[in-house]
Amino acid sequence: MGIRGLENVGIVVDDLEAATAFFVGLGLERLGEGPGGSAAIVEGAWVDRVVGIDGARSEIAMLQTPDGHGRLELMRFLAPEMRDPDRDAPPNTHGIRRLAFTVDDVRATVATVREAGHELLGEVVDHESLYRMCYVRGPEGIIVMFVEELAPATGA
Repeated sequence: MGIRGLENVGIVVDDLEAATAFFVGLGLERLGEGPGGSAAIVEGAWVDRVVGIDGARSEIAMLQTPDGHGRLELMRFLAPEMRDPDRDAPPNTHGIRRLAFTVDDVRATVATVREAGHELLGEVVDHESLYRMCYVRGPEGIIVMFVEELAPATGA
C-alpha cells in the first residue's frame, strides 16, 4: 500500500511536435509511437472515465530519461478545446511550475537550449560548490531547471 514510484508527469501542450523535439533534443527518449511515427491517439469511454471529460481525445508522446527512471507525458487535446494558458507565468505562480533534470554539464545544456531559441529565466548559479543550476523557459512556457552536481553531497 502507498506510493511505489513516480509513473510520469503530464503536460498539456498546443504544439506537440515542438515540445517533443525540445525534450528529445535534451536527451529524453521516445517510448512507443503511433502509426507512421506520429504521436499516439488516446480516446474512448475509458479515457473519458479516467480524466472526467466526456469526448476526450488527445495525442500523446511519452518520453523517458536515459536512466529509465523518469517519464514525461506530453499531450495535446484534440477534443474538447484546450483552455488558454498563461505561458509567461513566473516560477512563483500556484501549481506545477517546473521540471528539473540532472545534467552532466549545465553550460553545455544551456548552449543547446539557446540554439533552439530558448533563454534563461535568470542566471547559471553555483550553489555552495555542490550544484550548478539554472531555469530555462522552454516551449509552451514550460519552465525547466537543469542541475549539475559539482561535488558529491555528504550526508549527516
